[in-house]
Amino acid sequence: MKNKPAYGIDSVDHALHLATLLLHEGPLRVTDAAARLGVARSTAHRLLAMLVYRDFAEQDEDRRYAAGPVLRGAVAPEPVADLRRLALPHLEALAARTDESVNLVIVVGDQARFVATVESTHVLRVGDREGRVLPARLASGGRAVLAGRPEEEVVDLHSAVDSPVADVPALLRDLRRVRKQGFAVNDQATETGVTAIGQAVPCPAGMVPAAVSIAMPTARYRRDRLPEWTRDLATTVARIERDLADGSVHQNGGAL
Repeated sequence: MKNKPAYGIDSVDHALHLATLLLHEGPLRVTDAAARLGVARSTAHRLLAMLVYRDFAEQDEDRRYAAGPVLRGAVAPEPVADLRRLALPHLEALAARTDESVNLVIVVGDQARFVATVESTHVLRVGDREGRVLPARLASGGRAVLAGRPEEEVVDLHSAVDSPVADVPALLRDLRRVRKQGFAVNDQATETGVTAIGQAVPCPAGMVPAAVSIAMPTARYRRDRLPEWTRDLATTVARIERDLADGSVHQNGGAL
């Protein structure tokens, strides 16, 4: 897991974060951008104007800001803004029940991308991971999603000559265990001192695969609490699945 540079430039970070949101989640209004970044509306407007100037963004007919020519040349997953909006109240409830950080993850190919985080209230906690990308085979949510895919698809994803996976049969055995137990545990595989538990969200056909994870400092992880945490995860996933089945994900006109 990458850490933020000690001398990071906030304006650059905000601009890059906005570009990522436009690419992966679709058009945003200025007020939406300001809320996502936690900045003033005027600041969000200036950042978007600079992105437009450099062709990273453009305004559509509704005066929303969308990905511009530079970003449209990139390979992107389907927009997930509506999924994030629908899931966020359930993530907040799960974070309140567990008092640990909670993430919504989508999986595209062999990559898992964090699209929302609700942080724990503990001083020692796992911080905001939104926008981060990890190998799906290592992240708890990513492994939970991969476990639900046909094994031939998993083999195809990880059998390239330059693949970092040296032992595909071992990966398949691990995914079978995940599929049998219904959740995955990432015990410091992506970051020393961080343990996460993930469960896939059963999504409608045609929607980007997603998962929910609980992340905590390894010092607070206890195997005897695993049944409790997985029950809480299962409740959250079931509520998100119910809302997806109700069609709520489309109520703002978005399509996943």
